[in-house]
Amino acid sequence: MSKWVYRFGGGEAEGRAADVERLGGKGAHLAEMASLGLPVPPGLTIICDACTHYFHNQKTLPEDLKPEVLQGIAAMEQLTGRVFGGRSRPLLLSVRSGARASMPGMMDTVLNLGLNDETVQALGHDAGDARFAWDSYRRFIQMYADVVMGLDHEIFEEILEDEKARLGHDYDTELSAVEWQHVVGLYKQMIKEELGEGFPQDPHVQLWKAIAAVFSSWMNHRAITFRMLHRIPEEWGTAVNVQAMVFGNLGSSSATGVAFTRNPSTGDKSLYGEFLVNAQGEDVVAGIRTPQSITEEGRLASGSDKPSMEKLMPETFKEFRQICERLEAHYRDMQDVEFTVQQGKLWMLQTRCGKRTTRAALKVAVDMVEEGLISQEEAVCRIEPASLDQLLHPTIDPRVERHVLGAGLPASPGAATGEIVFTPEQAVDAEEEGRKVILVRIETSPEDIHGMHAAQGILTTRGGMTSHAAVVARGMGIPCVVGAGSMRVDLRNEVLTGVGGVTLRRGDVITIDGSSGQVLKGAVSMIQPALSGDFGKLMVWADGTRRMAVRTNADTPQDARAARSFGAEGIGLCRTEHMFFEGERIHAMREMILAEDETGRRAALAKLLPFQRSDFTEIFSIMHGLPVTIRLLDPPLHEFLPKTEAEIADVARAMDMPPAFLARRIDALHEFNPMLGHRGCRLAISYPEIAEIQARAIFEAAVAAAKETGEPVELEILVPLVGLRAELDYVKGVIDRVADQVTQETGRNIAYQAGTMIELPRAALRAHVIAETAEFFSFGTNDLTQTTFGISRDDAASFIPTYQRKGIIEHDPFVSLDFDGVGELIQIAAERGRRTRKDLKLGICGEHGGDPASIRFCEHADLDYVSCSPFRVPIARLAAAQAAIERRKT
Repeated sequence: MSKWVYRFGGGEAEGRAADVERLGGKGAHLAEMASLGLPVPPGLTIICDACTHYFHNQKTLPEDLKPEVLQGIAAMEQLTGRVFGGRSRPLLLSVRSGARASMPGMMDTVLNLGLNDETVQALGHDAGDARFAWDSYRRFIQMYADVVMGLDHEIFEEILEDEKARLGHDYDTELSAVEWQHVVGLYKQMIKEELGEGFPQDPHVQLWKAIAAVFSSWMNHRAITFRMLHRIPEEWGTAVNVQAMVFGNLGSSSATGVAFTRNPSTGDKSLYGEFLVNAQGEDVVAGIRTPQSITEEGRLASGSDKPSMEKLMPETFKEFRQICERLEAHYRDMQDVEFTVQQGKLWMLQTRCGKRTTRAALKVAVDMVEEGLISQEEAVCRIEPASLDQLLHPTIDPRVERHVLGAGLPASPGAATGEIVFTPEQAVDAEEEGRKVILVRIETSPEDIHGMHAAQGILTTRGGMTSHAAVVARGMGIPCVVGAGSMRVDLRNEVLTGVGGVTLRRGDVITIDGSSGQVLKGAVSMIQPALSGDFGKLMVWADGTRRMAVRTNADTPQDARAARSFGAEGIGLCRTEHMFFEGERIHAMREMILAEDETGRRAALAKLLPFQRSDFTEIFSIMHGLPVTIRLLDPPLHEFLPKTEAEIADVARAMDMPPAFLARRIDALHEFNPMLGHRGCRLAISYPEIAEIQARAIFEAAVAAAKETGEPVELEILVPLVGLRAELDYVKGVIDRVADQVTQETGRNIAYQAGTMIELPRAALRAHVIAETAEFFSFGTNDLTQTTFGISRDDAASFIPTYQRKGIIEHDPFVSLDFDGVGELIQIAAERGRRTRKDLKLGICGEHGGDPASIRFCEHADLDYVSCSPFRVPIARLAAAQAAIERRKT
């Protein structure tokens, strides 16, 4: 028999933190806190496997689940002295999701479960506060009707707002017990009218429907979107946690809050969080009321005149600080905790490793090494490689004049400029059109996730540092300003009003500064941050750990400089064709293509030689002392020719030829499938003069750069699209002849290696033969993926997302390497190539070279290096270190 339920409470637990795959994150950490003897309300966790069962059996809960849940509730009753559904001292429950990976706000929750027309009276009598009881009942009805019965919560908000207006109240806290009782009646009447059925009064019916609804929320739209964005497998499912309710809305001695054991934006070692007096947990993250700082330091920093928890509840705060210190020491990581104070009694509701900005993550990791809590290797493994991209976000140039429209809380650092949009759908549409936008909302909700991901930055006029917008933006690395209360959003008319009455409309440009909280009019100058300090320390530790080198794909001197500043250890791919598209170069290139004989081609190529030589000389000088891999011309020639009639007319005029003649020559070069046509080494074989001129430019530049820097160039020449050894033999013969000529002309020996890109399945399978000539292999995984799948990368975007949604593939193979197919070809080529040439150098230069999952594969495949775009070099360095650590452990 399966065990579906694990209990916790009273200083004991059936699970521990290590059971996260079974219990989910929330359940595992509740069990851990209970085992540590911390004040945790008793409860039970229904394991993740029950979610899988639920969906595999047409949304039916396991038959043997019910008795285990009832036994768990009986244990809760014994520990609390309360009775579920009881007419005196009723036990109320919270029903919450809890997946393995944190998915804040993506799934559903039901609080105050167990209330009905009888138990609400008992609760009020027991608490000595009828107002609290009826407030809790209306909260329960609204939440249950939304989550379980499918009624939009805004229906109930409208009823409440109408009642407050009728009664002359501004805040929910002003309603009396009698007034709340009237609101409850209106809520129940609305449910009856909308659904044709009354609100369920049986607590057990409420419980089972709530459990099913929370499981169902695993497959709601926002949860599915979140999982796709964060690569969380659907088959994991979620656990459900059923826990005894404790109440932060029982008067002025009660409160609820969220805190981090260190600052999640900066990483500073100080307690950081917010709380609300006389409130329930959802009030803090929903942004409905402005929360107060937990610490006095935080209150002063925010400029708030509302008392901190440290001043308002000093004894409770002292206990809370001690628990936070204990949790951080126990988990050896920054914790994100939720808590409730019920009439002076502190209860811990959740702990988890806190989401943080990358800058904060680096500081926390480095500080914890220096504090002796973790090792350097642990620190390296704590940072998500892809998150380093946050450090490359621009910040506002301090010299610029700022036209401040308003200010809020600096929820996620970095600055972003974009057009104002007011809905998630507008943000998505703008992204598809290539426009950059700032999503402006009163407050965000989990339903906004798609628009938040599409935006450059997020601005809300409500909410605190632990609001939904703040938490999600920090996790995504998107600049965010929240709680900009001095600004007003009119969603209906799509107007944002700033201080002084300045009005902006949809499409107007603003800049948000997620580090200061300011909102600025228009676009402003940005600067890149210096990658030093904690980043520098961690990268030194990472570089000392990794085995693979990290190179860059750089086609211009600018790219080469940027990559070297980010720690690139050479160039793994320099695409020479990218040097031909500007100014005089494209004219000479077109002359060469349109020439009718070799003499004409050589005359045009002679014009290109000084351009190529100059570019290569500068690149070699920048990368002095490091290897540089130059790829010979790869794309089909038609890519350099005009396409439209207007372009053809312009080019014909510039080249002094009839447009009709030019159109015929273009038509003659047309190919039905050019990516599998006359390109790569095939061009060098058909027109060896192209390879000759390129080789001469490379070798003459190597001689010039060596004179300039005093260091020989570590040169590698890459022949693309080889499928036959004979192809490589032919092109290498051309390269070798030119090398001999330049050596004789300059009197300098030029050391170089000639290798090939493995980007065709045949090349991978015949690698042992090709390696007889090739001195190195560079895996061109972009084309190898195309030719293995038979999918054009340029066209894949039209159907790959559909494949992902329907579960046919998990990841886009052009983003993250296909291990089973393309990966196996790489492993075959590596093994067979090294069988022939033991010292064969192996690298990867496709876009996958900057993808952490693909880098992990490369480590296990024993490649010597990965090469990626300049701004992904730090990501690759860290990912390579983590892969090496993981490999040593396994």
